[in-house]
Amino acid sequence: MPTNRDPFAAYICDETALDVLRPVVIELGWQPEKCNKGGLRNAVQSLSVSASPNILMVDLSESGDPLNDINALAEVCEPGTVVIAIGQVNDVRLYRDLISSGIHDYLLKPLSAAVLRDSLNNAQAVFSAPRGGEAEQAKNHISAAIIGTRGGVGASTLATSLAWHYSTDKRMPTALLDLDVHFGTGALTLDLEPGRGLTDAIDNPSRIDGLFIERAMIRANDNLAILSAEAPINSPLMTDGAAFLQLQEEFRHAFEMTLIDLPRNMLINFPHVLNEVNVAAVVCDMSLASARDTIRILSWLKTNAGHVTPLVIANRVQPGASEISKADFEASIERKIDVSISLDQKAAISAAKLGKTVIDASASSKMSAGIKQAASQIIGLGEADSNDDEKSAKKSLLGGFDLKGLMTKKEKATA
Repeated sequence: MPTNRDPFAAYICDETALDVLRPVVIELGWQPEKCNKGGLRNAVQSLSVSASPNILMVDLSESGDPLNDINALAEVCEPGTVVIAIGQVNDVRLYRDLISSGIHDYLLKPLSAAVLRDSLNNAQAVFSAPRGGEAEQAKNHISAAIIGTRGGVGASTLATSLAWHYSTDKRMPTALLDLDVHFGTGALTLDLEPGRGLTDAIDNPSRIDGLFIERAMIRANDNLAILSAEAPINSPLMTDGAAFLQLQEEFRHAFEMTLIDLPRNMLINFPHVLNEVNVAAVVCDMSLASARDTIRILSWLKTNAGHVTPLVIANRVQPGASEISKADFEASIERKIDVSISLDQKAAISAAKLGKTVIDASASSKMSAGIKQAASQIIGLGEADSNDDEKSAKKSLLGGFDLKGLMTKKEKATA
């Protein structure tokens, strides 16, 4: 940690939150006197005349414009300050904007000792992480969403086969996130029990960190970890989607490839899931209904996720047994089908009986050849997108808060 600075300070609006925070601070070996009464504006006033601590906790509860006020905080903070914000607004857009601006974490009131302890421990761990992106920049991370245009087109089966291929044949550390929370088959396809990892993440997004990922995900092999669920069907999905953003953030650090099995309803309800995705594989079959919905999903992606590169994959193709010819399908969607995967019923049945993916059980089948072609295209598009992102990377609003050698405006003025 940077020396000659206090390890921790907090500026909290209410006594109730302070009463929960102080015992945790004492437990971590810090001075409870550093837990100050007053919110973000009090922090700005105080830090304008004194050095900022290594870890700073600020309360946004009394802030009318949190992002603007956070920008004012950046003006008075030293480089390398890790900031944890707390507040009472449960809004995924605010969460996303705060994280994008450089805030390390955002905690909701009422606070609990367990959540505070986890967040502060994670903040301490930042200082032992590789600096300047030394490890992170070694290999680009690719994230792909697999979206079925209709139920039954085989999107989930394809997602699992792709994950297996990347983890075994390509030897890429791979995460498979199955967002069909009630009826997901990511684990089932590989004859695994899904566990409670995904439902725990949804219920407690603030607890998601590297250790949580390691414990909650189930291992299919040395390079493939799966986060899936079989939530009770009498339990509706109650989330603002913050957990999905945090999971993807952790995946970027822990894996080289992330595959998201993304049902259509989740795409509609949680469009921000695509914020960090490079490629959207739109999986269809050669039917009239699938053609219609391919058009709709491609249009939606263009309007709402312009940074994502679409890849159209026709799955379970049977020559001479399709509702629509390939030429007519391509004419209706006004673009080419990128990959066609033939249906091999015998290979699919054999794989299901063995509890394996098709690409593992029948590596030489035509079906597996199509899956490998799709895998190669996803990597090519994902790497191209990652390179473009590096060239046009946006500066963090809170440049002074990250650990990449950026200076605050105050420091630049005196340089």
